[in-house]
Amino acid sequence: MKTDITLKLDKALLRDARALADERGVSLSSLLSDYLEQVVSARNDYARARKRALARLPKGLDLRWAPPGSRHELHDR
Repeated sequence: MKTDITLKLDKALLRDARALADERGVSLSSLLSDYLEQVVSARNDYARARKRALARLPKGLDLRWAPPGSRHELHDR
């Protein structure tokens, strides 16, 4: 379901936006709708990635590192 909205834009911005929509062969409404979908999708993707990263943080990363047994072992690498 789509809903109508009202925007107040500077005349120059509106002129440029209409020109951009015309260059792309789409309506101004479609241009703005597509852009807003991209912005919202990117925000949601970021939020999901952030949530996954924060969930992993308490566990830490296994770097498979072990301290050398001795000073001699450290210099033999």
